[in-house]
Amino acid sequence: MSSSGVKNDDGVESHEKRRYEWLNKKVLLLAFGSIGVVFGDIGTSPLYAIKACFYGKHAIAPSMMNIMGVLSLIFWSMFIVVSIKYVTFILSADNKGEGGIFALVSLLNTPDQSFSRLLKYILLLAGIVGAGLLYGDGVITPAISVLSAIEGLEVATKAAAPFILPLTCIVLILLFSLQRRGTAHIGNLFAPIMALWFLSIGYFGIIQIIREPAVFRALNPLYALDFFINNRIHGIVALGSVVLCITGCEALYADLGHFGRNAIRFSWFLFVFPLLLCNYFGQGALLLAHPEMNINPFYNIVPEILLYPMIALSTAATVIASQALISGAFSLTQQAVQLGFCPRVRIIHTSSEMQGQIYIPFVNYALMISCIGVVIGFRESGALAGAYGIAVTGTMIITSVLYFLVLTYYKKWSLWKSLPLLLAFLVFDIAYIAGNIFKIADGGWFPIFVAAFIALAMTTWKKGRTELYRNLIGSRFPLESFLAELPKSHILRVPGTAVFMTLSPVGTPPTLLHHVKHNHVLHEKVVLLSIVNKDTPIVPAGERIKLIDLGQGFYRVEAFFGFMQKPNVPQIMKIVAQYGLVTDPMTTTFFMGRETLLTGGKSKMMRWRKAFFAFMSRNAGNPTFYFGIPANRVVELGSQIEL
Repeated sequence: MSSSGVKNDDGVESHEKRRYEWLNKKVLLLAFGSIGVVFGDIGTSPLYAIKACFYGKHAIAPSMMNIMGVLSLIFWSMFIVVSIKYVTFILSADNKGEGGIFALVSLLNTPDQSFSRLLKYILLLAGIVGAGLLYGDGVITPAISVLSAIEGLEVATKAAAPFILPLTCIVLILLFSLQRRGTAHIGNLFAPIMALWFLSIGYFGIIQIIREPAVFRALNPLYALDFFINNRIHGIVALGSVVLCITGCEALYADLGHFGRNAIRFSWFLFVFPLLLCNYFGQGALLLAHPEMNINPFYNIVPEILLYPMIALSTAATVIASQALISGAFSLTQQAVQLGFCPRVRIIHTSSEMQGQIYIPFVNYALMISCIGVVIGFRESGALAGAYGIAVTGTMIITSVLYFLVLTYYKKWSLWKSLPLLLAFLVFDIAYIAGNIFKIADGGWFPIFVAAFIALAMTTWKKGRTELYRNLIGSRFPLESFLAELPKSHILRVPGTAVFMTLSPVGTPPTLLHHVKHNHVLHEKVVLLSIVNKDTPIVPAGERIKLIDLGQGFYRVEAFFGFMQKPNVPQIMKIVAQYGLVTDPMTTTFFMGRETLLTGGKSKMMRWRKAFFAFMSRNAGNPTFYFGIPANRVVELGSQIEL
């Protein structure tokens, strides 16, 4: 008995040990993969952050005290904002494993939250504005990253100067042209390239630090304090350039669902953060010895013999960083569509294994045209730095406030516990945005314009769909009355199944009434199908379908999807078969309504917003393609609706 017990204990211990080792290996693999996706944006910031502080319109003199002050600000910014705020705290606020600004909004947008109607609207608007700023970030990041990498050619030879803009545009065109192929087949190359990038920039930084070890004195926060005392207002303006060292925090949070917080934390603290600091302090060490090299300190720390290979590696790294932001824009758009903030767009899945691998042609080409326009308009990375700062800091403030509300209302933290955390975050966020206010005229207006336009479009679409829904529901014929009158009408029933796509699981769909009125016939089986979008990332398969047998061959089906999922009607019909409603795809016809909107109705929307909503509605993606319905099995019935 005793021997058996020892053997059993050993077996349990061995099993637990193997499980622990497997979990460690999984975290390590995810941590390595996160290097290539999560940290691309923040990892390429050394290309332009130090340069923006000491060269350009709002630069400060590269004196010893200024250099030490900027390095101190960079260290404490990365430590407080990235390491403490985002990696330690914000990553803990997930919506069923998913991150991002819409995940925070969704955590708060639940029926059990005791928010007033005004506060709910403000929260919704904050999330939309934050999303708009992220779109602006998605335009600026590829532009400034690729442009700053190609600018290294000018360090190698002045003869390359006329070719920098054309080469940047060519790289951007190639980058966006490859998006339709997806990143699934090249994603495994991202991590090794970015790992080589971090090791390279860290190594070049260490070489300079060895020559000027006194640079480590900048870890003392008093240097940051002296910097503001000596420079005053100009010091606040310089802080708007320092913020470039922490770009990519929102992308880091948005990728939470792909890698998990443990993997992201592991790779940040043990690999990315130390190597980034080595490079920043290496650039500072170079400027302490050679302040005249402030034009491009990043490439000036690279040995001349390795300059061209480093330019190639920098270009690859910036393309990868841009890829992460572009993919993020695709995911953000899909979430916006599912949450009802954006018209349907054509979404192409580029991988059969990973659901998150998607391609949206409209977003892709809109970003490409915008990026090229920004490169041609601003012409150099230094001029883009001001525009970049506004996008980053604006989103950070919104995230801080939303996170505070999640702590107090969702996680039930007390005010004395959550308020100091919010104030600590806002001290940095407000300081950064104050530094960037001075740069609005120099490019900061661009992300503000993008955010304002996105917010206007999303709120108009949401309001318009709400008014349209109210109009349709208000004029709907009760389904119970329709079914009660059906036996008296002697309508011919024909073999097959008719699926009527309906906006709401209430009343009789207008398409069904029009079909009966004009065709005087019904199929043996009639399915009233509603797609219901939930405020959670993913709805489990077991909770996906709600089926009600209404009698007389009529069935109501509600299909529930999260904002990270894309509904597919043929798949829904296969799932419904498991609940007892078996249909033949070859004898199934899908009926869809197409509304023509008129702006002369009694809706409270302003006339110009009605016209804008009607324009977006006319140009929305075809629902047939969006829902994955075979085009040869669809019948569309039109109607006119006054808003």
